[in-house]
Amino acid sequence: MKLFFFKLNCTLVLSVLVTSISAQQVNQGELHGNFQLDAQYYNIDSLIGAPVVKEKILTNGFMNLWYTKGNFSGGIRYENYLNVMQGFDPRYKGSGIPFRFASYKNDNLEATVGNFYEQFGGGLIIRAYEERGLGYDNAFDGIRIRLQPTKGIYLKGLIARQRTFFSLSSGIIRAFDAEFNLTEIVNKPDAKTIVILGGSAVSRFQRDEDPIYNLPENVAAFAGRLTINRGKFNIQAEYGYKYNDPNATNKFIYHPGQALSVTSTFSSKGFGILLSAKRLDNFDFRSDRTAAGIGANVNFLPALTRQHTYNLPATIYPYATQPNGEMGFQAELSYRLKKGSKLGGKYGTEITVNFSGTNGIVKNKVDNDTLGYSSPFFQASNQMFFRDFHVEIHRKLNAKWKATIMYLNWVYNKDVVQGLSGFGTIFADMGVVDVAYKINSKHTVRLETQVLISKQDMGSWGMGLVEYTFAPKWFVAIVDQYNYGNPDPIKQIHYFTLNTGYTNNGNRIMLQYGRQREGIFCVGGVCRSVPASNGFSISVTSSF
Repeated sequence: MKLFFFKLNCTLVLSVLVTSISAQQVNQGELHGNFQLDAQYYNIDSLIGAPVVKEKILTNGFMNLWYTKGNFSGGIRYENYLNVMQGFDPRYKGSGIPFRFASYKNDNLEATVGNFYEQFGGGLIIRAYEERGLGYDNAFDGIRIRLQPTKGIYLKGLIARQRTFFSLSSGIIRAFDAEFNLTEIVNKPDAKTIVILGGSAVSRFQRDEDPIYNLPENVAAFAGRLTINRGKFNIQAEYGYKYNDPNATNKFIYHPGQALSVTSTFSSKGFGILLSAKRLDNFDFRSDRTAAGIGANVNFLPALTRQHTYNLPATIYPYATQPNGEMGFQAELSYRLKKGSKLGGKYGTEITVNFSGTNGIVKNKVDNDTLGYSSPFFQASNQMFFRDFHVEIHRKLNAKWKATIMYLNWVYNKDVVQGLSGFGTIFADMGVVDVAYKINSKHTVRLETQVLISKQDMGSWGMGLVEYTFAPKWFVAIVDQYNYGNPDPIKQIHYFTLNTGYTNNGNRIMLQYGRQREGIFCVGGVCRSVPASNGFSISVTSSF
């Protein structure tokens, strides 16, 4: 019955959308969208531990269609997983239209029905978003209203359930947010200081059908935030509190959750500094208390570390947020040496120094086992989860050459971060050299080499890349990752890949053949495991 009504709703929305599109030449409506198909053919490769894929070919695909006319907008997304590619949650299986919406907006009111994404403040107690590279999509399905009753006051409210793959979570989310821009309220557009206050409340209702535990059916979370901006200085702070929420992630304890995030920045010409601190204590919040992994997350807890783009630091030991308890700190200093100076050179030199570290929190035993523990708010434990210290220098040498070099020192508690045992803490030093030579306006060659030196886990790695861009819509690249320091000589393996691609306006086609090592792929502290593979893959994207 639920599936029947879901298909009926999709059909009705699609009918309205198609009717609107057919009349767009008369009514001047606009249709936009995008398409993506990822597919891979899998070879058997027992040497690297690649899982056997019976289907041989696995695919992920989708298409969005968005239509707007005046104050109205609507859209649908079709998704297809036949079957889902390795490394993505296997609960993505089959095809359907899991996303459809209609929205109307006038001067001070916006109403949306169907599916939507939303975030209050920094997302500490609620954020729904999509990250296709992770296979992550926790869209809401319900009703949302945004209201601006007067200048400087912004109100939002919603009631919905969440998407969990091709179904909806069992919990119902009710949420309200209010934001007050004090500078706008007092009507001082020329004020040097901008102050914004905000507050949110989120409630989950889920029936207690557990035969063992006496579980709260209504769980509430609250958050307050402050933003101050004055010239070159900005500070953002947000605090959240969640009432007892026994769930699968915290092993069904009744300990309340708390979270605090503070970020300050200062920037001027050629100079910038960032300071951030964060504390999490039992702050995993889901619309289904039994969910785990990437399913049914209500809130968003980013990792307090830089998001690296180079391969080895980004994929071998990336940090995943530990919502059950962590305290972290990050500091970053960026400076640009002046053009024409002895150190800056003709074009100037950019230097970035960053340090981030995360420890566990102190958990003291209490007499009541159902409460789990007590924890002093401002006290970190001696258990180190993660450290990242790196220096990056970027310089344009002349009209044809530019280079980036980076040194990183890494500490990574693999048992804690990846939920494993027997690996312990890994210490590593990494180096990156990235050099590009511009032959002419249509041809560029880029050389990249990376090294990771460690005596723990898989030992040391080396990586080399040669990339040639031409026309300039085409590129071809050869990459080799070599686990030369693995303590097991049989596992000292080369992972060769050949990549080529074509980009033209909104269209892109990428082809790859070779080996993919086993690893972790993370975006913003949310991660998925990537199994080893050997084969041919293709990715086609288009937007219009």
